[in-house]
Amino acid sequence: MFLSLLAHAPALAVAWLAAIVTALTVHEFSHALVAKWLGDRTGEREGRLSLNPLAHLDLAGFLPLLLLGFGWAKPVPYNPYNLRHPKWDSVAVGLAGPGSNLLLAVLAAGAMRLLLPAGIGASSTLLVAFLFFLVLTDLFLLFFNLIPVHPLDGSKLFFALFDAPRWAGLRERVASLGPNVLLVLVLLSFVGINVFFFVSLPAFASCDALLGRSCAGLYGFLLS
Repeated sequence: MFLSLLAHAPALAVAWLAAIVTALTVHEFSHALVAKWLGDRTGEREGRLSLNPLAHLDLAGFLPLLLLGFGWAKPVPYNPYNLRHPKWDSVAVGLAGPGSNLLLAVLAAGAMRLLLPAGIGASSTLLVAFLFFLVLTDLFLLFFNLIPVHPLDGSKLFFALFDAPRWAGLRERVASLGPNVLLVLVLLSFVGINVFFFVSLPAFASCDALLGRSCAGLYGFLLS
């Protein structure tokens, strides 16, 4: 998407780039912030309690995101043994990232709803595009990171819910097979198979609900 936009609509490419950098930065910052609130300052000591994108972006993960549409930022380190309640505080630290994406999507959608009634003119198109890309990016990050597979944030909740000894076999299978299954799904998506429909469908449905209009239609309008 980025390279296509860069070739045909450079301004929109900049808006998309700004949106993804903002979403990733807030996501990772939120992990470090909630960890500090709950007693662990590992992320802060590593310089991750920052809204500076350079503290969170990883070129090895960011370049594939631009070129292929899938990538990652640097994970925020934390020590669960420093947390006051390691089991559920770890879940809170993990879900802080998706939670921040939901909050950012709601705020960006609210700003868009203030702008759109007046119509999209030449002076506001770039701002609306940035806000729209921010809403969609945050929603995609939200639902993708809820997948209960390590190293995604949803795995923290999964392992907390299934921590009883009788679930030991299930935990081992998810821990060992989960990342491989995720990799296969990513590779399938690269060849045009929509295997992440369980991410895209709720993301677009949530976007429609937040904006009160068809996000697929607005997406097509902005890229036309």
